[in-house]
Amino acid sequence: MSASSAAKPPVDRKPLPNQSNAPPTKSSPHSHQKTNRPQPSRFKLTYDIVMMIAISIDLLLISIDAILMSNFSTNVAGWLTISDGLNWYQAVIHDPLRTAGGFFTILLIVELLIRWAVAIKQQIYYRWFFFPFIHWYEVLGCFPQLRALRLFRAVVIGRRLYQLGYQVLPQPWLNRIKFYINLLLEELSDRVILTTIHNYRQQLTDPKTQQSLIESTIARNRDEIEATLLSLLRQELAPQLHKFNGQSEAGNLLASEVGNAIQEGLANTPELRRYLRMIPIAGSLIESQLLHIGHNVGENVVHSINKRLLDSERIDSLMIAIAHGISHIETNNSALETLIATIISDSLSEFEAQIKVQQWKNQDLLKF
Repeated sequence: MSASSAAKPPVDRKPLPNQSNAPPTKSSPHSHQKTNRPQPSRFKLTYDIVMMIAISIDLLLISIDAILMSNFSTNVAGWLTISDGLNWYQAVIHDPLRTAGGFFTILLIVELLIRWAVAIKQQIYYRWFFFPFIHWYEVLGCFPQLRALRLFRAVVIGRRLYQLGYQVLPQPWLNRIKFYINLLLEELSDRVILTTIHNYRQQLTDPKTQQSLIESTIARNRDEIEATLLSLLRQELAPQLHKFNGQSEAGNLLASEVGNAIQEGLANTPELRRYLRMIPIAGSLIESQLLHIGHNVGENVVHSINKRLLDSERIDSLMIAIAHGISHIETNNSALETLIATIISDSLSEFEAQIKVQQWKNQDLLKF
């Protein structure tokens, strides 16, 4: 019956007081979605408002009674010389107020049982006994010692009314409540995360745990590591190798250096020079031509090797083999363990520094 039910109540097609009977007009998609939202009946809406007000008044009276019956109030009343008024309240008002609170508790119990019966009849939940577990705060709120849990009922009803477009509290109050809720959740979550990071750092100091972490991480992501390495090799190394193919500057430089090396090798071969000098007249000319031919042979050999070995398919096969070999590297390596441990530690430090930043301080609501 109440808006605090987890399931949607049956839709009553009668218009609410704030709805007009004007003919439908062309509207934006947002207004169209708002129009199609199921609206509760006038009775349920009024019932929720009455229950929220009644619970709020009950909690207010309980709080005031608890304050006035405390030793703190007695000491303050003695200091302000109003002990007679406080004694009159404790002797005359307190007991009838407690009796009224007991009747209100009985009313809540009866109302809860009626709503449970209605939920069973309408089959709102999957099983008939789900109701008290879903509305646990209402069940526990029926006990006198846990009456503060009735505040959850008022909050749920207020949130329901707010979603239907009824302003229960002023918007600045809602903004302030959201601000402090976010502040509390942020601080709690930060403490939990920082504690988890600290415990994780302690585990990483154990060599066995560290080795197990590295092995399991690499084993789970071996295919991704290989694919990433292959992509990097194709992007960075393959273009550099292709520069040595064809008539590129790097290829010509390599060919020229190899030709010069062959030419120098021929020139520094004493047997060849001795035999060529034995040829009269043409010996020096043959030697010069032979050195030139050796230089050309060196250049042609380099260009031919580059053309065959630096073919796109061969380079890609080489990249695949390199990436596969690196991805299947032996993980029992002290240098690798140190590197990965450093990377993990730096990542945790950066994450920890980001967590320590209090984001709620950057919000405008902090400026009172």
